[in-house]
Amino acid sequence: MKKISHSPEETLQLGESLGSSLGAGDIILLFGDLGAGKTRFTQGICYGLELDKDFYIRSPTFTLINEYPGRLPIYHIDLYRIDDHEEIYSLGLEEILYTRGVTIIEWAEKLRSARKPDKLILNIQDRLEINIKIISDSQREFTFTSFSPEPRSFPDFTLL
Repeated sequence: MKKISHSPEETLQLGESLGSSLGAGDIILLFGDLGAGKTRFTQGICYGLELDKDFYIRSPTFTLINEYPGRLPIYHIDLYRIDDHEEIYSLGLEEILYTRGVTIIEWAEKLRSARKPDKLILNIQDRLEINIKIISDSQREFTFTSFSPEPRSFPDFTLL
């Protein structure tokens, strides 16, 4: 499924719509270039998960992991500064990934296996991948792909 956002506000609304449909244990992997809108989209997801809108959500580029209290625990992970799989394994992400919270990972490209690029490390199988492509200064194309044993429906983004 694809959706075009025409502004940062629409990106926030897309994330919020998705966040309201997420459940315990969901893993969201975000792919896209620097400045594509991954953090803005994550802010929307957090608001959709009922995080107080006065709560400041920032990319955990230096802290690597932020936790937020929504209707479910929200784990926001940023792998931008990670250089290799050894560093990823040292973070102990398995303890977060397989909890009753929602995990959002920016720069998920870093989770791809070097030997099998279609596979991810950390045994991540059931997930939602979102590729964000910069079309112009104000437009982004979001491509949503579900990898789940159960069919997954997406929110009705046309209502935005």
